[in-house]
Amino acid sequence: MSEQNTQNDATRQTVRNAYADIATGRAGGCCGPTASCCGAPDAGALAKGIGYSAEELDGLPEGANMGLSCGNPTALASLKPGEVVLDLGAGGGFDVFIAARKLGPTGHAVGVDMTPEMVGKARRNAETFQKQTGLANAEFRLGEIEHLPVADSSVDVVISNCVINLSPDKPQVWREIFRVLKPGGRVAVSDLALLQPLPEALRKSVEALVGCVAGAVTIEETRTMANAAGLTGIQCESKSEAIEAMNDWNDPLYAAVRDALPSGAGIGDYVTSLHVTARKPVSCCCGQ
Repeated sequence: MSEQNTQNDATRQTVRNAYADIATGRAGGCCGPTASCCGAPDAGALAKGIGYSAEELDGLPEGANMGLSCGNPTALASLKPGEVVLDLGAGGGFDVFIAARKLGPTGHAVGVDMTPEMVGKARRNAETFQKQTGLANAEFRLGEIEHLPVADSSVDVVISNCVINLSPDKPQVWREIFRVLKPGGRVAVSDLALLQPLPEALRKSVEALVGCVAGAVTIEETRTMANAAGLTGIQCESKSEAIEAMNDWNDPLYAAVRDALPSGAGIGDYVTSLHVTARKPVSCCCGQ
């Protein structure tokens, strides 16, 4: 195994261990072992603040919204009844359940997550979701987003929420997105992106990596990777609201990250929430 592969596997295991703690209640959220996601004290308030409607949040299985979001990809995707949707890094199933209600009984929402504890939690939530809604159209699979357990050209829409930044091989993630999309299929991703290079101390921080900061790349790098994978119509829109809100959160991880920044700087000077939309061409050579 190459040194790069070894390093990538170590990064995945770091993230997997942290999210296993979150899923089992040993930790409070996505940004580290002692915090709720990015320091948010209220997952519902965070979700509303980054674009989820009260209607979308109403009636979800308890614990599905774990505060792991930095945008609302289901809104970006403009989902239609009967479509097949794939969520990369589905966690407890938050976006999958929102998508499943929009897709209706003829649609299908699939969530992939590499953490067994998260998949187990999501599957338990799916049982509750079916009892509450009568819909049996939400499914969860164990797998890495760099190697999706999904057939070629089988998905209408790929969504993801604050997850691709955690991958140590982002170009491969974008190639996988292209592979599983049907011709004409579309992408709607909410993620974090860099506005400028991170200070070295912050870039090397394991806590910052798990907290969706140190693994982020620039907006232009994101666009380049999506384009290289074969996607077209790529739109990248910076949204600063989620990052700006961190300044008001009393969170141990945020304090550690803040301490690694130059004097007078905030995370919003370096990182933004990014909305990415794109399409797979209707006519293309799909041998990738």
